[in-house]
Amino acid sequence: MRYRKLGTTGVEVSTQCLGTMMYGAMGNTDHDDCISQIHHALDSGINFIDTADAYSQGESEVILGKALAGRRDDVVVATKVFNPIGQGLNRRGTSRRWVIQACEDSLRRLNTDYIDLYQVHRLDWDVDIEEIMDAMSWLVQQGKVRYLGSSTYPAEWIVEAQWAARRRNSQRFVCEQPQYSIFARGIETDVLPTASRHNMGVIPWSPLAGGWLTGKYRREIGLPKDSRFGNGSNFARMSKLDEQPDVLDARYELVEQLDEVAKNAGITLTQLAYGFVDAHPAITSTIIGPRTRAQLDDAIAASDITLDTATLDAIDAICPVGSMAPGISNSAPNPAFKRGNRRRS
Repeated sequence: MRYRKLGTTGVEVSTQCLGTMMYGAMGNTDHDDCISQIHHALDSGINFIDTADAYSQGESEVILGKALAGRRDDVVVATKVFNPIGQGLNRRGTSRRWVIQACEDSLRRLNTDYIDLYQVHRLDWDVDIEEIMDAMSWLVQQGKVRYLGSSTYPAEWIVEAQWAARRRNSQRFVCEQPQYSIFARGIETDVLPTASRHNMGVIPWSPLAGGWLTGKYRREIGLPKDSRFGNGSNFARMSKLDEQPDVLDARYELVEQLDEVAKNAGITLTQLAYGFVDAHPAITSTIIGPRTRAQLDDAIAASDITLDTATLDAIDAICPVGSMAPGISNSAPNPAFKRGNRRRS
């Protein structure tokens, strides 16, 4: 396992970050197995773990808290706030009221006195950016949080947040967590250069594009029922891929072409996907999100993969710089594009 500085913080983090979204009701409901996986990741050299209050409505944080008993001081722990927790109208978003309460709740579930990296899970279009920065900074002043970050922020709002912190003389975001993979390269044109200009760490999520870049989804077998996009899953309902044959055909074709690139490089498609993300100079640590021990081992095996120029050029020829595969979005909808807010409909 290799290590890099997280932006300008001086904190050393592993180049793989264990994401725990699939630990709990959203994926693996066996707490003992999840804890065993976390311990295995730590024993393998990973010292950076990312979770969120919304993952299985706090269950992921509870599992992580149990796993870190006796090992907390050696781990850089990141969690997030924004998505709804429970049914209350104000139990969501990034109002000062909810940010502070959500942080206290996360600390309790994680069974820790402090959070190393506290991130805004998505841009909150309804809250003034200065209120967000003030509330997050207060948590740092209170010793509950060490550093602040954003997740899936558009480039212009990364800049807005930096300037808001300067105007208010408050803590700034030292890290951005964007979606990034061979299938989702949109951030290469704006988010990554912007993060670099502001000396921010970058910890991308979904490097395997929801499992597409493992090769599990093939034209001849379709979408396996036990997969993330299989019939009946939450991801399947949200994506509605089974209702988009053109999108499926295009993705199957891309997977087939990329698989050939991986074979020519003497590695697996999964290793190609992880190696691609790690190859960008702006990337600090790639978030891996296993559900099973086998998936975790597969990810860790890719931690030292370095792609050569010929392989990266071959990927570019299939999925060009800045491109997005069919059906992939950046998960940051802008309300300006809603019908009622446009000049024409």
